Amino acid sequence: MTIVSTAWHARSADDVVRELGTDAERGLSAGEAARRLAEFGPNELPVRSGTAPWKLFLEQFRSLVVCVLVVAALASGFLSEWGDAIAILAIVMLNGILGFTQEFRAERALLALRKLAAPTSRVVRDGVPRAIAAREIVAGDVVLLEAGDHVPADGRLLRVHQLRTQEASLTGESLPVEKSSDPLATQDADRVGLGDRTNLVFLGTSAVSGRGFAVVVATGAKTELGRIAGLLEDAGAGETPLQRRLNRLGTALVWASLAIVAVVFALGVLRGVSALEMFLTAVSLAVAAVPEGLPAVVTIALALGVQRMVRRHVLIRKLPSVETLGSTSVICSDKTGTLTQNEMTVRTIVVGAREVQVTGEGYAPRGEFRMAGSRIEPASDADLSLALRIGAACNAASLRAEGGIVGDPTEAALLVAAAKAGIDRDRLRRELPLVAELPFDPERKRMTTIHSDRGGIVAYVKGAPDSLVPLCSARLVDGRERLLAVADRTRIEEANARLAADALRVLALAYRRLGDAPADPRADDIERDLVFVGLVAMKDPARPEARAAVATCRAAGVRTVMITGDHKNTAAAIARDLGMLGPDDRVLTGDELERTTDADLEREVDRVAVYARVSPEHKLRIVRAWRRRGAIVAMTGDGVNDAPAVKEADIGIAMGLTGTDVTKEASDMILTDDNFASIVAAVEEGRAIFNNILKFVFYLLSCNVGEILTMLFASVLGWPLPLLPIQILWVNLVTDGIPALALGVDPPEPGLMSRAPRKRDEGILTRRFLGDMLGVGALIAATALAAFALVRFVEHEDLARARGAAFTVLSVSQLFHSFNCRSERESLFRLGVFSNRSLVGAFAVSLTLQVAVVTIPPLQPIFGTENLSLLDWAGVAALASAPLWVIEAAKAWRRVRLDAKKAGR
Repeated sequence: MTIVSTAWHARSADDVVRELGTDAERGLSAGEAARRLAEFGPNELPVRSGTAPWKLFLEQFRSLVVCVLVVAALASGFLSEWGDAIAILAIVMLNGILGFTQEFRAERALLALRKLAAPTSRVVRDGVPRAIAAREIVAGDVVLLEAGDHVPADGRLLRVHQLRTQEASLTGESLPVEKSSDPLATQDADRVGLGDRTNLVFLGTSAVSGRGFAVVVATGAKTELGRIAGLLEDAGAGETPLQRRLNRLGTALVWASLAIVAVVFALGVLRGVSALEMFLTAVSLAVAAVPEGLPAVVTIALALGVQRMVRRHVLIRKLPSVETLGSTSVICSDKTGTLTQNEMTVRTIVVGAREVQVTGEGYAPRGEFRMAGSRIEPASDADLSLALRIGAACNAASLRAEGGIVGDPTEAALLVAAAKAGIDRDRLRRELPLVAELPFDPERKRMTTIHSDRGGIVAYVKGAPDSLVPLCSARLVDGRERLLAVADRTRIEEANARLAADALRVLALAYRRLGDAPADPRADDIERDLVFVGLVAMKDPARPEARAAVATCRAAGVRTVMITGDHKNTAAAIARDLGMLGPDDRVLTGDELERTTDADLEREVDRVAVYARVSPEHKLRIVRAWRRRGAIVAMTGDGVNDAPAVKEADIGIAMGLTGTDVTKEASDMILTDDNFASIVAAVEEGRAIFNNILKFVFYLLSCNVGEILTMLFASVLGWPLPLLPIQILWVNLVTDGIPALALGVDPPEPGLMSRAPRKRDEGILTRRFLGDMLGVGALIAATALAAFALVRFVEHEDLARARGAAFTVLSVSQLFHSFNCRSERESLFRLGVFSNRSLVGAFAVSLTLQVAVVTIPPLQPIFGTENLSLLDWAGVAALASAPLWVIEAAKAWRRVRLDAKKAGR
């Protein structure tokens, strides 16, 4: 493919299609698209690559702590303490390797998430509309654009129906641009500004209304946006709010620890310990006080948790939203497709005074039409036949030959019903050529298509009955138009209410004969003086898993709210079936909401379980009312008008199957299956992820406190230093890394979804957290000092053996403590010792390394250890496991108190 010119706006659509070697109706073949993708590369803008591995490794040695350790090693070497110097440098290197491994893994995990979030677009390949990854689009592809879609590449418009695009990101023009498919007449094509090229669409812009088909003329770096260097370049994810809070926490603890380190240093020097030894000890304690692995471990826990969510049909776009998920107290959900199966099937058609039943399930065009129990032929019933033709013609969906649909399930159900009557969609299009279209608008709740019909012009309209029927002045009876009397309107309203009460979704169908094809069709001009044809009622059954999910939310203290554009009775029936609508709950309609002030809505919002016949703008008021009540709100959305409410919510949720690109862009997470149960699964995962983060934060900080208190208490008691500097560094290396990572992937605790949501302003450093951290730290210090005293003062062994015992107990007790951290309330033995195999493996590896430095002769001089006797090892085992048994007893006591408190209620 050789492109002759790039002035696409000055050329006819046929000329552009011919030069690009494609077909305006069928698009490219799959084989040709694959060839072009291989030749020209993916449709991607150049982005900043991640940090090179070697740079990531070197960054591990740029911290102040590492600089201090290197100075300490040089000082040891200067004083001929070569063993200490080599050991310190070795530990610095090991710490660097561990930090590099954690950050490299975190970066890879985040990269995988970005790939999962890659956008998709709809193109015509081999004559069939299909959704593909936007990066696979090539020049010559025919792209389908609807309101809310992002434009995936630069394209020349072939056909448009009221299409307008928002191009502010590219041109700075704030108002939407009306698009056309006509070539621009100009003598100097290259001087036409981007904003004036009304027959082109550009990457980085979005459709705000209407529909259109465009042939792609440029992809990736060759687009107009691609020429603006770095405009969409990824600037990096940055830290999450939780990471910032943890960093502030770490800084505060470091300063407190450094004060204690200074006291230890001063006491040691006053007791006559050499200044060099105390300096090395102080430096080692300072290193132990710094939770340097915390940011990387948090990132890994978040990223791996998010990848687990992908397996549960949830794609997280923004890592901070994971932290908020665990606090979610209200879920506002759409009905269709989220709480229901979104597999619409036409069940009943009301025409005139007749009610026709339609058999068959799903999207297979097999079924019969029955009236009063007898089969009828739709072709012999003029009113029924016209109703089916209107439903099929005023339609933007399509059926796939192999089954399934492209487009809205409601429209697909209308196509299936028409196909059951033998009405072929392609033949209908030939009989009724499309002249113009007024796409569905959530505000109007209607869609209109204008067709050429046997020399005349006719408008077909479908929409919500309460929106469409008031626009009708006549009705169709046995193929003839009659005046629509007040009694007729009453009967239509009663039929609509009766069908909606049976949880059926109801649409009204109408038409209007026009004199001439309108040059500039407007809804106010076309959608009036309509002829009412009938009602079509469809069944969209509730998802079976949604009932269980609603029950789970109730147990978890999470309020579920249905927001839908459907009839009040339909919404209430579905909500009652799902268990969302209690006896004291209200159902509020959009009209009632309009008459409700913001102050009244805030007072009543917690009593409303269902909002029916609402517009997307109402969602914004509902979100704000809940948030003013202090709730953490999750809000679903799919249409372009849902984007403000989705963005306003604490957790904005977009539909992956039916959602528009604009809504997805505004969201924090995307449901890849549009299923309410997946939202609840995400809340559960969010709680589990945050719990795991708290687990390893508590583990790291309590262990660090234990190391510092060990040295402080020994100094206050006037004992010899129970640990050498190299031993402190080793404990920090062995216990801080692998076990903390293993806690980050701990399975969710039993009963996690039976607890109330975390409060919005609840921090990490609660009074209980601080008390437990200091208590466990003191317990770990006590076990290490007891081991030192046992060997030194009871057995009267030498200082090296006593230090070896304290060194081993301090290290192993922290490893045992990692099992305590799996739950603050449940017993380890109820959770299952081996239910977190990663932690068991981390325990085994770290224990093996600790035993090795105590027992292997070449390592003993480096770490200042000696062989321990069998009695010493027995004492080490008893003392090191003491934190496990003491904390198990404390948990049992807490559970007894909690049960007694519940019983007292």
